[in-house]
Amino acid sequence: MNKFIYWFKDIMRGTDKLLLGICLVLSSIGILMVYSATRVNLKENMIISRDARTMIIAVFLGVCIAVVMSLVDYEAVTRLWPIIAVVCLGLMVSLFFFGNSPSGRQDAISWLKFGSFYFQPSELLKIGFIITFSVHLDAVKDEINSLKNVIFLGIHAMIAIGLVILTGDLGSALVFMVMTIGMLFVCGLYLRYFIFGAGAVIAVAPIAWFEFLSDFQKQRFMAIYSPASLTEATYKDVILQQKLCLNAIGSGKIFGQGLFQGTYTQAGTVPESQNDMIFSAIGEELGFVGAVGVLLVLTLLIIKIVCIGQKAVSLTGKLICNAVAVMIATHIVVNVGMCLNVLPCVGITLPFMSAGGSSNLCIYIAIGLVLSVYRSSKVGKPIDYRHGKLYSPFTESY
Repeated sequence: MNKFIYWFKDIMRGTDKLLLGICLVLSSIGILMVYSATRVNLKENMIISRDARTMIIAVFLGVCIAVVMSLVDYEAVTRLWPIIAVVCLGLMVSLFFFGNSPSGRQDAISWLKFGSFYFQPSELLKIGFIITFSVHLDAVKDEINSLKNVIFLGIHAMIAIGLVILTGDLGSALVFMVMTIGMLFVCGLYLRYFIFGAGAVIAVAPIAWFEFLSDFQKQRFMAIYSPASLTEATYKDVILQQKLCLNAIGSGKIFGQGLFQGTYTQAGTVPESQNDMIFSAIGEELGFVGAVGVLLVLTLLIIKIVCIGQKAVSLTGKLICNAVAVMIATHIVVNVGMCLNVLPCVGITLPFMSAGGSSNLCIYIAIGLVLSVYRSSKVGKPIDYRHGKLYSPFTESY
């Protein structure tokens, strides 16, 4: 027992405990809200719902993976980029043969089923993209503004974006686009390329609208930005989920109706209130104060990750941290925007809050990369840390 305690202390000594602590606080709140949102579905003799149980397992495994990853030099991980790319792309391609559609979305094939478990490859692809794109940018950093390199970087990004669009996952496609822009900005890409890229997006938007978006996806956009173009019946059907979500948030007022006391949440009125619409449960039961508090903690997490990136010893480490921060920020903005009825519903989770094994597990893998960058940026005497066959070359400065 004493040996285990010493080993645990040795590991935690070089871990960013504040970052990990923030994540655990957020996950704890998320599990509590998911449990509250799914109590209505509990059958007789059930203590906890499947969604809440899956989230607890995913968070536990995710934290373990994050801590282990913090012991591994992220540079060693990035050297495995070919294997990471093949695995991530292979899983995405498999969706076209074995993909499953989420409830009510037969136009999307975004899940793989393994027995009674579902896995969303696009969540893992986000991590793979962060790693491979960081390596790519680091390799061309001295000539990043050459046209040839910009074209190849664009192709790299479009492979990921194109795959998630073809599987019907518009939310993830948007996240990849914003991550790409953020990482290119950090690397100092000329402004003219961003202007050209924006023009290209505008130019191909009509093609994407008519060729790649399903009628249901189009209706979700029109329900927000052009409701008059839809029939009254179609508009009411498409906007119903977001309308109920907004009503639930508004009913929470300043301090909320109380945990497990939300009228909409406890009745299961808002569809997917444990998942994409978890912010409705937060707003209704914890009120404006609770909702803002959750957003402030998420903002603190983003700031902390960016600060770790600023102290990274390599460009790759800096890019990884900034990409993870941008990924989390994009999820927050889009998810809350959906719930507040200012952005179309594109199916995107609220980090650490929404139910789902894939999203919660993969977000902790990303945090593990950030923790590795943190540990490697510490300056001190070299240590020869060994535990069995595990070896760590990190320095000691704690």
